This record gives sequence, structure tokens and C-alpha cells, in this order.
Amino acid sequence: MPERSPVPLTDASREAVRRRALLVLSLGQVLGGIGFGSTISLGAVITERITGDETLAGLPTAAVTLGAALLAVPLASFASRAGRRPALTLGMTLALAGVVLVVVGTGLGVFPILLVAFALIGAGQAANLQSRFAATDLATDRTRGRDLSIVVWATTFGAVLGPNLVGPGERLGDVLGMPALTGPYVFTAAAQVLAIGLYLIALRPDPLLVARAAVESHDRGAAAAGTPEDRPRMARYAVVSIAGSHGVMVSVMAMTPLHLVHHGADLSVVGLTISLHIAGMYALSPVFGLVADRIGRVATILVGQVLLAGALVVAAWGADAASAVTVSLILLGLGWSAATVAGSALLTEASSPRHRTIRQGRSDAVMNVVGAAGAAAAGGVLGMIGYGGLAVCAMAVVAAIAVGALFARRSPSADALPTERAST
Repeated sequence: MPERSPVPLTDASREAVRRRALLVLSLGQVLGGIGFGSTISLGAVITERITGDETLAGLPTAAVTLGAALLAVPLASFASRAGRRPALTLGMTLALAGVVLVVVGTGLGVFPILLVAFALIGAGQAANLQSRFAATDLATDRTRGRDLSIVVWATTFGAVLGPNLVGPGERLGDVLGMPALTGPYVFTAAAQVLAIGLYLIALRPDPLLVARAAVESHDRGAAAAGTPEDRPRMARYAVVSIAGSHGVMVSVMAMTPLHLVHHGADLSVVGLTISLHIAGMYALSPVFGLVADRIGRVATILVGQVLLAGALVVAAWGADAASAVTVSLILLGLGWSAATVAGSALLTEASSPRHRTIRQGRSDAVMNVVGAAGAAAAGGVLGMIGYGGLAVCAMAVVAAIAVGALFARRSPSADALPTERAST
């Protein structure tokens, strides 16, 4: 049953709810990251073992991405009607069902069941993405980037911890008599259950409903942070910048392990490179959140494009050197972080409350589709013109995002700082 919209809160009470929601969302992101990390680590291996065809090994990841894309808008629509708490709970519940189906499908050796299972797990990924937008529901213009980036940053812990639970999970699975390779999903299921309980119990009052109550009360002091004029041109630019930056990152990152192995790199080097890339994606997100709050959203998106361009230049010129590729991947993660944090904050404040939640869901859907398309196309580009050529092709997307900022900024108050908005 949907939670009733709470009565408008005082400024002090609203701030307390904001802080509590930020803590709950961050903890939920850690739990979601644990489940997602171990899921991706094993999907390809399980598929190859069941089908005997390594060419199908990438399908579980594709299914997760497709599931996240397909479910992003429905979950956002549900959040718009009922609030963040039931929407996030539903996403995690669907992901839990997917985890159970992975174990069942593996035990039966039925590959189609696995694909359905991983698509359902994508609902958890969609919920994790929605969490960063939930962090902005009660934020002000001066804290929106920071609050959003804290939730993104919390992903670091789950993303690092999840894959490291594979070994202990296998041993636990042997003790429990589970199908081979499914033991780690015990930890995944436990993390999902904890996340469900966390959202159900602790995400009260619902931050989206509190923000909506403030708007409906016409209390300017409480609603000022949540009622900007609707700026569809700027919102579209935010979606394009998020999706384009994500596509650049995924396409290059996905081909990096294969490129390094083909150039004689040890698997430990590959692992270190990807780990440093993930650190670049998440570890400094609070810094980019503060930068976005200080210098503006569009300006920080452009900082992200400079970092992405630097990554691609290093990748193109140093494609034969593992050290250069590693530096490139770190810059790639940093550029993605800056563009994603600033773009998400921009999308939120460029959308009126009526359009905001649905646009956020559409943005996540577009981002996942572009990422999947980029990864799929990258393999063919790598085969035709190599890793350096892939980097050069990706540069076109970076250039388009940078040029797009000029057109987006033609809208009034496109990237004004909070103090500037207050004075206009």
C-alpha cells in the first residue's frame, strides 16, 4: 500500500530527514554493489560451463544491462506514484528473485532460465542507479551534487567487496550442497534481503513524498530547492552527456582486458588496471560533487570531457604500453565520474517536479542502452582498427558533448550557480 504523503516539515525536520535518507541510501548502495559484483563475476563462467560455448559468455552481462534498461522507467514511474521506498524495495525484490533463478537455472542446466534470471537482477542495478537520484529529493542547490556523489561513492565498497566473496562463497556452496559456482549467490541473496529490509524499515519518511508535500504546500522556504522552472533543453543535454560519457567509458573499458592480453600482459596487470579504473569511477565522486556545486553542472560536465579526452589520447598514443593503458583507464573512470555526477544533478534541477522522476528513469534507461551498444560495437571496431582506433572513434562522442554544451547553455540560467539563481 503506497505511503501517504507526509505533512510539510519544518526546515530542521526536513534536514534531519535528508541526512537520514542519505545514510540509508548509501548503505543500500553498498549492499546492492555486493550483490552486483559477485553476479557479474560468475555469470560468464556459469554460461560457458552450461552451454559449452564461450561465445555466449557475454550474454549474462548483456541481460543484466538490458534488464536494467527495461525496468528503469517502470521503477521510476512507480516511484513517482508511490515514493522512493516502495520503488527501491520492488527493484531489490525482483533482483532477489533473479538470484534464486540463477541457482535454479544452473542446477537444471537450462540456459534460458539463466537469461531471465540475469534480466531480473538488472532490476537491482536499476534500483541502485535510482538511489543517486533519490539522494537529490531533499537536497538544496548548494548540496545537490555533493549528496548525489556520496551515494555514488558508496558503490565503491560493494563493487570491491563483491568479487572478493567468490572464493568464500564457493566453499559455502560446497557445504550447502549447492550447484557448482552458485555458492557466492548466497552472499548476493543475503545482501539483497538486507537491502530490502533497510529500505522498508529505515527509509521513512519517504524523501520523495516529503519533497512533494513541500511543493504542494506552497511553502517557498521548504520548496525552493525543489521547484525550478522546467528547462527541457538543459534536461536533454544532461541525458546526452550522461549517456555519451557512459558509452565512451564502457566501450573502451570493455575492450581493455582483451587488448592487454593480446599484447602479452599478465592477468594480474589486467586485474590491477580494472581495479584502478573502478577506483577512478567512484572514489573521487564526492570531489566532483563539490566541484559541481561550486562551479556549476555544465562546467563540471566539461571537466569530465577533458578527462575523457585525455584518457583517449593516452590510449591512442600508448596503446602498446600497459602502463599507458592503465593511466588511460584511470582518467577514463575520473571523466565518467565527473560527467555522471554533474549530469545527474543537472537533470534533477533542470526538471520540474512533475517531470523529474520520469526523466530520471528515462536517463538511466538510455544510459544502459548506450552502454550496451557501445560495448557491442567496440569489439568490431577493435578488430578492424585496433585499440588506438577505438579511442579515436570514441573521441567524436566527447567532442559532441562538449559542443552540445554551447547550445544547451542558450537556455536561461543554464548553469548559474545557486547564489546567482537566488539573485536573479
